[in-house]
Amino acid sequence: MTITHLVTHSGGFHADELLSSVVLTRLFPQAKLLRSRDSQWITPATNKIIYDVGGDYDSAGQIFDHHQRPSPLRDDGKPFSSFGLIWAHYGRAYLVAMDVPKDDIEAIHTKFDAKFVLPIDLVDNGAIEPSVAGPLSILTLPALLGSLKPVFDNTAPTADDDAFFAALPIALSFVEAQIRNLAAKARAHGMVLEAIANAGTSSILELPMGMPYRSTLDQANVDHILFVIHPRGDDWTLGGIKLSNDTFDQRADLPASWAGLTDTALEDASGVKGAKFCHNARFIAVADTREAILKMAKIAVQEA
Repeated sequence: MTITHLVTHSGGFHADELLSSVVLTRLFPQAKLLRSRDSQWITPATNKIIYDVGGDYDSAGQIFDHHQRPSPLRDDGKPFSSFGLIWAHYGRAYLVAMDVPKDDIEAIHTKFDAKFVLPIDLVDNGAIEPSVAGPLSILTLPALLGSLKPVFDNTAPTADDDAFFAALPIALSFVEAQIRNLAAKARAHGMVLEAIANAGTSSILELPMGMPYRSTLDQANVDHILFVIHPRGDDWTLGGIKLSNDTFDQRADLPASWAGLTDTALEDASGVKGAKFCHNARFIAVADTREAILKMAKIAVQEA
């Protein structure tokens, strides 16, 4: 039977049912999204998907709550929120709807679950405190989405619903951006592997354009590669390779004598005609031709 209603609870909202709504409204665009605690709406039926309300988890009955006891748990014992339950059951279909290539769906479904869905589940269930983010806790996604709730003295009868539906496209933009980025990384992986093969024993990796590459380098165990070059608009860039996402430390820095220089000053310091810019932190440089950037890269390798 056709799904005619997507039902979640009324009143204040949290990130989990808001993000669940992103997934479900894309898959069932003709269904009416209803916020209610009325028993007639939160009783399962074949034409409804009920989530974050109803006191039961039964995928066959299309009800996905997590507040009851015992609450649904992942295989590793971590708790689900409604978002985790909806993603487990509808996430792959959502990726298909976003035109993710078939061969990438399982890997992206797993990565999105680990990096995006699980933190929402843990925060919603109190399994981790937002304070673990320290001074950035107010900038976490649950906090940012929560900030879209109506203020305490907005007593309009539709205030909660109005805020929920205003927040929905914002939540959607976060979800779809993450999926697009994961899909892009999957596309880049093969291109980077080809570039690694072409580089051979060289310490310089040449890519056809700017793209995510560090995770592929780590997987390929090519520690001899120190710098990456690629075209960017009318120019070419030379970049260092960060040791991890948690640090700005690199496998090798660009020459100290280039730091902060531009144009003629950089040409003089590097001896390369066409050198245009080197960041003061020595992680990126720019030149106007491939020939010039290759010369700069070779000098950087020699000094490293």
